Amino acid sequence: MKELIIIAIGAALVNNVVLSQFLGLCPFLGVSKKIDTAAGMGGAIIFVITLSSAITSLIYTFILEKTNLTYLRTIVFILVIAALVQFVEMFLKKSMPALYQSLGVFLPLITTNCAVLGVAITNVQKEYNILESVVNGFATAVGFTIAIVILAGLRERMEYNDVPESFQGMPIVLITSGLMAIAFFGFSGLI
Repeated sequence: MKELIIIAIGAALVNNVVLSQFLGLCPFLGVSKKIDTAAGMGGAIIFVITLSSAITSLIYTFILEKTNLTYLRTIVFILVIAALVQFVEMFLKKSMPALYQSLGVFLPLITTNCAVLGVAITNVQKEYNILESVVNGFATAVGFTIAIVILAGLRERMEYNDVPESFQGMPIVLITSGLMAIAFFGFSGLI
């Protein structure tokens, strides 16, 4: 149990996928304009990363390793992630059309989100078992959600601030993201 807590804290805060490993920056910067949209993207990411961690771990352990086809892991992982994203997209289109519209092009981009694939490959490289893979995936996705929601909250507040013209738009967002990364660096002594 102690190891699972260490994995979870490490994945969510210490080694935050966006602010420490710099994976998944496209949706992080693109969908963080409004808190509602950022939270919706975070929910989708939590679902996809957690489920893909479980499925890819099962496939790797019981199929690829047993048949000595581990060199196919990247292709197999991408196919699993693409199928899960299609499922999420169909679900959101049917049940939450407003969120589906607000996520726009970034929802299908979860398929190519390097954070999702990065978690699956990290699980294999660190030789996590299935439970550890799921915990790592879930905690990584929660860390992504925390970061994107914080950035969205800051961006909403920045709309009402007097930002110099040369810093308006993406420059101030990148500076804010850098400051967030520095702040998250403070968690490095936690584990």
